[in-house]
Amino acid sequence: MPDDRTYLVVYNHEEQYSIWDSGRDLPAGWTAEGTSGSREHCLSRISEVWTDLRPLSLRRRMDAGQTQTAG
Repeated sequence: MPDDRTYLVVYNHEEQYSIWDSGRDLPAGWTAEGTSGSREHCLSRISEVWTDLRPLSLRRRMDAGQTQTAG
C-alpha cells in the first residue's frame, strides 16, 4: 500500500532530526525545519543535514573538553 501522506522534517533542541506527519500537531520540543514532502524526500533531506548524530549537548561537552586539554 503506497504511503501518500505528506511529512515534515522536524528537529529538537538537541539538533536531532525526524519526520512527522504534516496532518498532526508537532509534539512539544520539536520544530519544523522547512522541508515537506514524501517520506523518502524528507529522509533524504535528513541524511543531508544531520551528519553528526551526537546530540548537541554531547558535542558541546566534547568540544569544551578539547579546549581545556589544548590550553
